[in-house]
Amino acid sequence: MAEKILIVGACGQIGVELTLALRKLHGNDNVLATDIRDEHPLLKGSGPYQVLDAMDAAAMRALVKSEGITQIYLLAALLSATGEKNPKKAWDINMQSLIQVLDIGVEEKLNKIYWPSSIAVFGPTTPMEHTPQATVVEPRTVYGISKYAGELWCQYYHQRYGLDVRSLRYPGLISWKSEPGGGTTDYAVEIYHEALKQGKYTSFLSEDTYLPMMFMDDAIRATIELMEAPVEKIKTRMSYNVSAMSFSPKEIAESISYHIPEFKIDYAPDFRQAIADGWPKSIDDSAARQDWGWQQEFDLNKMTHEMLKNLKEMV
Repeated sequence: MAEKILIVGACGQIGVELTLALRKLHGNDNVLATDIRDEHPLLKGSGPYQVLDAMDAAAMRALVKSEGITQIYLLAALLSATGEKNPKKAWDINMQSLIQVLDIGVEEKLNKIYWPSSIAVFGPTTPMEHTPQATVVEPRTVYGISKYAGELWCQYYHQRYGLDVRSLRYPGLISWKSEPGGGTTDYAVEIYHEALKQGKYTSFLSEDTYLPMMFMDDAIRATIELMEAPVEKIKTRMSYNVSAMSFSPKEIAESISYHIPEFKIDYAPDFRQAIADGWPKSIDDSAARQDWGWQQEFDLNKMTHEMLKNLKEMV
């Protein structure tokens, strides 16, 4: 029997591409995309879409029942930099939406739930190099606090109710298809746009700020591979570390300069620098590699080539 998938937050940076990938895998009509806003242009005509507030538990429950939903991907969230501007709102959205989805999962006996976590769960007391799967976790942003609390809730619902909920700790994600969503790692998306438009970019992080990053194609594939993996392969019910590369603003600028020799970068660190300074420089994702065979395909130079090629075609 075909899976019927509900995606909540389908118009965000991850949601657009994940929706399209899941429709390709499961069939357009079997993946219902929802968001609080109007349908994203890239989703139009690709399958069913409804406006849904992730905080409206009654509406979500009704949709799950009426559509015969068997899996939910909950992607709605306020991200790190946005969340710091309104911490209580970020906590409410990020936590309440998750707990109600977990409750619906138990009540409706859903097959699987996916909920993303982030490297934002880590903090300045975490080992910064090759951050382990299990380590000191003391986040300093409300986004990170909500993500770590969410991981614990996911684990709890699995242990208490047997709910098959799965999660990845995404690093910074880079895509040419959708706009940045208010995250601290978004400089690595903006820089490509500005390189093509202006030939220059002012980074809000210092030149030697290393952060774990991943091209969106790898992130989508990691998500689907995790969700498709046999249940016995899933060894952690909190969230898997995943990574592909680590680089600094200076290094991404050098990669761009190979294609655009006149490109210039300067630096004006703002409040996001303090957030980045509390995050890992690189991630140990050996658990994901061992348990369900994770392997990235894109490094920095391959990603830069793809970003510039596709963004040029969009101009």
